[in-house]
Order: sequence, then C-alpha cells, then structure tokens
Amino acid sequence: MAGEPKSVTVPWVAGAPERGDHLVMVTAYDFPQGRTADAAGVDVILVGDSLAMVVLGHPDTLSVTMDEMIHHTRAVRRGVKRALLVADMPYGSFHLGPDQAVANAIRFVKEAGAQAVKIEGARPELVAAMTAAEVPVMAHLGLTPQSVHRFGGFKVQGRDEAARRFILDAAEQVEAAGAFSLVLECVPTDLAAEVTRRLSIPTIGIGAGAGCTGQVLVYHDLLGLEERIAPRFVRRYAELGKLSREGIARFADDVRAGRFPAPEESYGGAAAPRPAEEPAKLYG
Repeated sequence: MAGEPKSVTVPWVAGAPERGDHLVMVTAYDFPQGRTADAAGVDVILVGDSLAMVVLGHPDTLSVTMDEMIHHTRAVRRGVKRALLVADMPYGSFHLGPDQAVANAIRFVKEAGAQAVKIEGARPELVAAMTAAEVPVMAHLGLTPQSVHRFGGFKVQGRDEAARRFILDAAEQVEAAGAFSLVLECVPTDLAAEVTRRLSIPTIGIGAGAGCTGQVLVYHDLLGLEERIAPRFVRRYAELGKLSREGIARFADDVRAGRFPAPEESYGGAAAPRPAEEPAKLYG
C-alpha cells in the first residue's frame, strides 16, 4: 500500500481514495483480538456493537451498553499499536440528540482511548456536532443493525428507487457534515459503487460488493468462531471454532485417561534455592 504509515491516522484513512488504496477493517473486542488484528496489518480496528451478539450472546446489537462498550474498547486499545481504533456508538447513546452524542463520543476518547467513533443512520446533525467537538466520525448507512425492528429484520437495503435515493442523499449529507469515512452494509453492489464514486471520503463495505474503497468483516465471522450464522457476504479464512472444539476435546480425553499432565509438565520436589540477586522466574 502506497505511503503506508507506522501509525494509521484519520487523515490517512480519509485520503485512501486519492491514493487508490484498499482499506482493511476488522472488528475486535478484547486485548488478544486487538493485538492479533493489529499484528496482521489491518488499517482500522472497530470495536463494534456486534459485541452484543458475538461475545455477549444477545440476539441483536440493541442490548449492549455504553459501559460495556467502554470496557471492551479499553481492552482492545491495550493491544493496538498501529491501526486506527474506532468505537461503535451503541443503541441509545446518541438518540436523544447532539448533547448526548457528543458526551458519549468524548467518553470513548477520554476513557477508552478510541481515535474515532462510528454512528449508524442518516444523522448529519450528530456527525457535525461530534466533529465540532474534535471527535472524528465514521458514518454507517444501508443495513444499520440498530434499526432491526424498523426494518423488520436483517435485510438488504436500497433495492427500490426511493431507498436508493435515500442512501445516496444521506451519504452526501454525512460527508458534508464532516464524516471521514462511510460504512455501507448490505446494499446492492451497483448502489455501493455509485456512492463510492460520488464521495471523496472512503467507503468501507460489508455485503456491499467490491466497488467500495475498503472492506470490513467481524473477527468471529472471518475466523470461523461464530458458527451459528453465516451471512452471504462472509468468507471464512480459518475455522477456529472447529479447531478450538477439537483441541479442548483432546485435552478432556487426556485428562480422563490420565495422560495429562505428563512428568515434564509437572514440578518435582523443592527447588534449589536461588542466589539472592537472581530474580524468580515466572512459575519457576
């Protein structure tokens, strides 16, 4: 990727279309996931409100709270060195208006170390307010999971002309309000490509085809940890759920058969005393 930075910034992400770069975004929800995604070289790490579903076991994203999102963003922050860290504004954290949105966006920056926030829906007034408060904003249009009840389920958006026009207009509005990037979720490929052509900021697709500036997948989906559902837009790059079950099953078999722990995995009698100046080794 041209001019790849040592540390990804909002302006660098925003400049991806001009450079012709394809951005890579992955979700993460804890320290090891953040560290792994960062070490793999992704550009943006999103602490998504999908936390509610893939980590906390809820049926949708609506139940996750600000305090839970702050807690997990802090954990991811400790593992991220290079990527831009974006926190998802959860349901109910901005719906009362600009004052609430700004206050919660600032919490993500001050308390959790986020460098930007993501907000769902056509809300240019909130994008403008948070941007004015020095919090960079990633917008999100198309299938916005916090609107699951209004949509009547997780459904592709923008199929008819009215919905298509709404998304096109909303995309231009959030860009004009100051958004530095835009997630497009579950919209027809041609619509996502048209939005991308019209905007100067990058689009990041999920179920929106190859015409976007970048792509995002949920950590648990792309690595096969989430096995209950398999959306059409997910490509499995590993099967860690299956490997995890097999590994734990082998451990259980070895314990029950008396094969674990082996002598080399156990400690003998009293260890020889160390010189006073020699520090104790971990578990030594």
